[in-house]
Amino acid sequence: MKILVLGSGGREHAIIRALMNDPAVEEIHAAPGNAGIGGDVPVHAVSETDPDAVVQLTQQLAADLVVVGPEAPLAAGVTDALRAVGIATFGPSQQAARLESSKAFAKEIMSDAGVPTASARVATTAEEAAAALDEFGAPYVVKDDGLAAGKGVVVTEDRAEALAHAQSCFDGGSQVVIEEFLDGPEVSLFVIADGTDAVALQPAQDFKRIFDGDVGPNTGGMGAYTPLDWLPDGFVDEVLDTVARPVLEQMVQRGTPFNGVLYCGLAVTARGVRVIEFNTRFGDPETQAVLAQLRSPLGQLLHAAATSELNGYPALEWEPGYAVDVVVAAAGYPGTPRKGDEITGLDEVQAPVLHAGTVLGEHGTYLSAGGRLLAVVGQGETLAAAREQAYAGVATLSLDGGQWRTDIGLKAERGDIQIPGEEQA
Repeated sequence: MKILVLGSGGREHAIIRALMNDPAVEEIHAAPGNAGIGGDVPVHAVSETDPDAVVQLTQQLAADLVVVGPEAPLAAGVTDALRAVGIATFGPSQQAARLESSKAFAKEIMSDAGVPTASARVATTAEEAAAALDEFGAPYVVKDDGLAAGKGVVVTEDRAEALAHAQSCFDGGSQVVIEEFLDGPEVSLFVIADGTDAVALQPAQDFKRIFDGDVGPNTGGMGAYTPLDWLPDGFVDEVLDTVARPVLEQMVQRGTPFNGVLYCGLAVTARGVRVIEFNTRFGDPETQAVLAQLRSPLGQLLHAAATSELNGYPALEWEPGYAVDVVVAAAGYPGTPRKGDEITGLDEVQAPVLHAGTVLGEHGTYLSAGGRLLAVVGQGETLAAAREQAYAGVATLSLDGGQWRTDIGLKAERGDIQIPGEEQA
């Protein structure tokens, strides 16, 4: 099987590394890729959001499967163009991808499907936003309705800050969704869907804030770990039964069946599981940890989903133990990241390094070229061992102004994560 992966981030590097372990996958290409991906597979200077160019490249390569990594190609209709010429494609159609590209649409689907989620109001003016904020009270949750690369959400006790974020979204031509705040720890669950059937991967937890202790502005994600020992028994089956499958059925009823990854962002609250949001692709940086633990062949799984053959698919197998990935970001991130800084020590890291915002400089050096630059993935029999390996790898690197959190998975390691309503042990 020959596979083309679209995208240029750490998520795509993780997907490619996992595909390389599938004996059925003979050849992998990436477009546009990044410096690290280019060290593993051939990369092509083709925009992943240009449907015609992607179709042309896929046909030139005679690829058997296209895997879409980021959200932008989905919103641009790339999957529709590929399917129109008969190419097996893993990723939802442009219409189905509205589950991510419009939070208001996602709320509508969840309401019709009876999926438990936060109460919400859609606002298009400052007056409507103010009324919704007052209705729900603090902490205030304000979300840009459109795509915002994981950074369109503000959660704050400051009403003025919440209103200012809403106004910035209005100024950008978007509407906002204002929600009640959900208590409880958050969980990311990737559900692989083929339109009607679904298979869940291992749950993970990511860390959105830039600084330790979950403070500072939101980012695209500074690290993640898996599995989550603190989840109640039967959690994954509950999410499949009460969230994923009802949404998939609703999409079929609307004539827009969902094929790809339904990323379920969840809160485990005192009232049970509630959906925070859906994404329509693998999450970054959760993918880096989750796929490190996947023992089953990824290429065969994604091809089965792309060709509606998940019914009766064998149960997935997982490596024992834990995985932790720690993201290293550039100086200035998540504001204006500084570019051109050299990253050294990569050859000495005794753990997988997955690249994101890097480019090759002179003499084969790696330079910063984005916000989140790379992730170091640690694995171990215990969460503590996985954390130790990941952070040992990060400590080996040298980057002027580099940023990373030191507490990825730390609360879970200490047993400090508490589900609201549960008695303390």
